[in-house]
Amino acid sequence: MKNIFDQKKIVLIIIIIVGSVLSASSQTTDSLKNRKLLINSIAPVALITSGLLINNSSFEKQFQEDIRNRVGNDFHNSIDDYTQYIPIAELYIADVLGVKSKNHWFDQTKYLFISNLISGIITHGLKNSIYKTRPDGSANNSFPSGHTSFAFTNATVLFYEFQDSSPLLAYSGYAFSTTTATFRVLNNKHWVSDVLVGAGIGILVTNLVYYFEPFKNFNPFINSDKFTLVPVMNRGKYGAYFSYAF
Repeated sequence: MKNIFDQKKIVLIIIIIVGSVLSASSQTTDSLKNRKLLINSIAPVALITSGLLINNSSFEKQFQEDIRNRVGNDFHNSIDDYTQYIPIAELYIADVLGVKSKNHWFDQTKYLFISNLISGIITHGLKNSIYKTRPDGSANNSFPSGHTSFAFTNATVLFYEFQDSSPLLAYSGYAFSTTTATFRVLNNKHWVSDVLVGAGIGILVTNLVYYFEPFKNFNPFINSDKFTLVPVMNRGKYGAYFSYAF
């Protein structure tokens, strides 16, 4: 099968990714903020680049075959359908328990929504234009992994909110997002390149959202601690928990 990404396309995509980060960092004179963005972008750019380089390669196909031989061709575990949501649960449980965070709960929700909206558009846009077949042959929307992109977006929001006050909590989200990515491969739903690029997209998009802080001054609840609004997500169903202390 002809590789979807030839070398010229790979180089072009890498240049676009790196250029977008450099362009973003030039939008402010805050050198410390710029430096943090560049440092935080190293990992996601490396993930995306690695994924592009091995996409549809013989290495990737052999790796997938070896994995399935080890776990068994009948192996399936649906844990990845749940672990992608755990960083969100951790975020709001920490808020309820009073763990100090970077932002007010409304701002957390705002950045969580925006990050997932953008990463979701990018991820599904690629899925619907590349048509890469899943390892199990079930569909042609393998690249990149939506579960992984979503999980790493959530984990990165958790990281930004609690990296200063509770590092263990902040980094724990990445353990669950990595578990999600791992089981997407073990379950034969995604190739390694799919999850690498998905993880990179989730992290990079969230880095940029926290860099620009869109709608930063929009928070109707900033002067009240009596309101609590927590999103509820369960296997594709969305809702919200609202409370008001009189």
